[in-house]
Amino acid sequence: MRILHTSDWHLGRSFHRESLLEGQAAFIDHLIETVRAERVDVVVVSGDVYDRALPPVDAVALCGDALRRLMGTGARTVLISGNHDSARRLGFGADLIDAAGVHLRTDPSRAWEPIVVDDVAFYGIPYLEPELVRGPWELPDRSHTAALSHAMAHVRADAARHRRSVVLAHAFVTGGEASDSERDISVGGVAHVPLSAFDGVDYVALGHLHGRQRMSETVRYSGSPLAYSFSEVNQKKGSWLVTLGSATVDFVPAPVPRPVGRLRGLLEDLLTFPEYAALEDHWLQVILTDPIRPKSAMDRLRARFPHTLALSFEPAGGAPAAQPARLSGRPEADVALDFVREVRGEPAAPDEEDLLRQAIEASRVKETMA
Repeated sequence: MRILHTSDWHLGRSFHRESLLEGQAAFIDHLIETVRAERVDVVVVSGDVYDRALPPVDAVALCGDALRRLMGTGARTVLISGNHDSARRLGFGADLIDAAGVHLRTDPSRAWEPIVVDDVAFYGIPYLEPELVRGPWELPDRSHTAALSHAMAHVRADAARHRRSVVLAHAFVTGGEASDSERDISVGGVAHVPLSAFDGVDYVALGHLHGRQRMSETVRYSGSPLAYSFSEVNQKKGSWLVTLGSATVDFVPAPVPRPVGRLRGLLEDLLTFPEYAALEDHWLQVILTDPIRPKSAMDRLRARFPHTLALSFEPAGGAPAAQPARLSGRPEADVALDFVREVRGEPAAPDEEDLLRQAIEASRVKETMA
C-alpha cells in the first residue's frame, strides 16, 4: 500500500499580509499529480487543514475542490483536525462524506475507530485539548501526554485485530524542531509528548511542526507544504511517500511559488553587492546593521528587492538603548523629537521637525474645536 503523508495546509493563511492562496492552490495541483503518478492508495492530512477556526470562504472553496479532486483519483483520504481548526466545523457531515472515501476524524471519542483499507487500519487522532478530554476520559492529569497515551492505548487494543496500522496525530513530540509559525499548545508549560507514546503501530503520520522531520523510521512529520515564517527559510517542503510493508519512505518536494530568504548587513552593501542578485525575487526579511538608521530604508530596499516584507534594525556594535527621558511636563514636540532621535540614531531634519510640530499643533486645534 502506498500512502502520501501531508499536513499543516493552513488554507487561508497569509504571509506578512501577502496572500498565499495561489501558492496553496499550486500545491493542491501538485498533490493530485503526485497521487496519480505514484498510484497512491491513501492520502493522509495530519491536521491544521485551515489556518483558523473560521476560515475565509476562498479557503473553504479550495479545500472542497481538493477533496473532490482527490476523490476523483480513486484514492482514499483521511483528515484530522489540528489546533488551528474548528473540530466541529471541519467535522460537519463526516458520516455522510465517509461514503465518498473521504474520512474526517475530528471527534476525540472516535480516535480509535479505524478506517480500514485493504486490512490496513487508519486511526485519526485529532488535536487533543487536554482540558476538554480530561473529564470524559478520567485522565490522571491535565497534559498532552496523558491525553495521547489514553487514545493510543485504545488504538493499540483495536489494532491487534488488523494486519497493519497507521496513526495520524497532531502533537508536539519531544525532540521535534519548532518554527516561529506554529501556535503554542503548551499546557502548564508542558506541550511535548514522548516518542514512545506511539509504539506499536506500523507508521505514524504527524502534524503540527512545519519542518519535515524523522522522529524514528516509522514516526515522521511531513511539515507544511509552504513556508509560513522566515524561520522556515532552510526547510524543504513536501510530503512523505510511504510504501507500507516494504519500509520505503521517499520525500516528494512541493512546488515553491516564491522562495523566502533573509538578508543582514549595511543598506548600501545590500543595494550594490552583486552576490545578492539571486534574492531579488524572494520574499525577504531584512536586518540592517547601519550605525544610524537610514532614511526611507524600505523604499530603497524595494527598489532592488521588490518583495521585501519585514525590516528591522540592529546596529552593529550599538550601545545599549538610552533610558527614556522624563515625559511629564515636557512639550509634546520635544517628546516626539526625542523618539525620532532614539529610533533613528540621529535628530530629525529641520523640515521633518517643522512637519512634526505642525501636525501636533493641528491635532491640538482639532481637539479644542471638538
